[in-house]
Amino acid sequence: MGDSYPTIRAAAVQAASVFLDREASTAKACELIREAGAGGARIVGFPEGFIPAHPIWFHFHPGTGRVGTQLSVELFKNAVEIPGPEIDELRRAAADAGVYAVVGVCEKQPDTIGTLFNSQVFIAPDGSSLGKHQKLMPTVGERLVHMGGAGDTLGAFQTDFGPASALICGENSNPLAVFALTTDHPRVHVMSWPNHFPTVGAPLRERVRVDSQAFAQMTKAYVVSACGTVDDGMVERLELSPDDEAVIRDPEFCGGSLIVAPDSQVIAGPLGPQEEILYADLDLEVGVRMKLRHDFAGHYNRPDVFQLRVNGRAPQILEVEGGQAPPLPGPEQQRLIDDAGAARRVLGEGDGDSAGDR
Repeated sequence: MGDSYPTIRAAAVQAASVFLDREASTAKACELIREAGAGGARIVGFPEGFIPAHPIWFHFHPGTGRVGTQLSVELFKNAVEIPGPEIDELRRAAADAGVYAVVGVCEKQPDTIGTLFNSQVFIAPDGSSLGKHQKLMPTVGERLVHMGGAGDTLGAFQTDFGPASALICGENSNPLAVFALTTDHPRVHVMSWPNHFPTVGAPLRERVRVDSQAFAQMTKAYVVSACGTVDDGMVERLELSPDDEAVIRDPEFCGGSLIVAPDSQVIAGPLGPQEEILYADLDLEVGVRMKLRHDFAGHYNRPDVFQLRVNGRAPQILEVEGGQAPPLPGPEQQRLIDDAGAARRVLGEGDGDSAGDR
């Protein structure tokens, strides 16, 4: 009888965030997850930075100007902690819908006020968290607010239909990142794209198509490309000149969600600029047939000639001699530190606190 390879339904969500509103964007994401589940999807992909927004303002405003600075502050104030309450809401929605969900978020480190990551969170149909991916190299203006991600977040996650992977925007065309994921043998890959990108030459949707087909050709995986789009609320918050507003409303520079088969053929989409959930049925046996021809992580490669080294360790900015760096104190721990420091000062034991005595 042998193995069998199911046909599953995938969904690419094309929608606009509730711009720079973490709670409302999370609620919208949960609604769309449940809608995709009701539509029969087993896996659903979301655009880049869907919660709470992608930092689109850097296409139009200086990073240190009034508008750019204020919107960046709002981005941090509305960023998502992983784990955190917004992730819990997404987990409940995925469990209700019975889907795997890959959701783009702007991630902040707990108990800090200065570091953001451009991330995707992976959630299982039982509501459990499968992990996250942090974009390895922020693109253009993203570098003003996003830190490059860690190598320990690069890799596929396991599903009941085989490995699935995800990358964000331009890193889907990074040949080293793509090959690293190829060695995980993904059956389905989710690409998260921004709501707008005023590229010179080919419009965004053409870039999405080319990268999606190239990734499918390399990996023999199905590719689910989820693009954002633009709405009036976003445009109003951006305080644009008439010329810039014309650019952001140009339908060629937003949307374009599509789904590509392992033979690199487009099987659904591309969408226009509207909000919509795009569906396609994925026959996973097609990947088997295509890998009989090319398996770049197996029989169609030469590991004695080509090798790739990936640093899969999380970076450590501080290492205390003789041990690991202590974690940053949470609010309760910080209160105890402050109380201890105040007590020492009353007793005349010096002005330092316990954190400074390390």
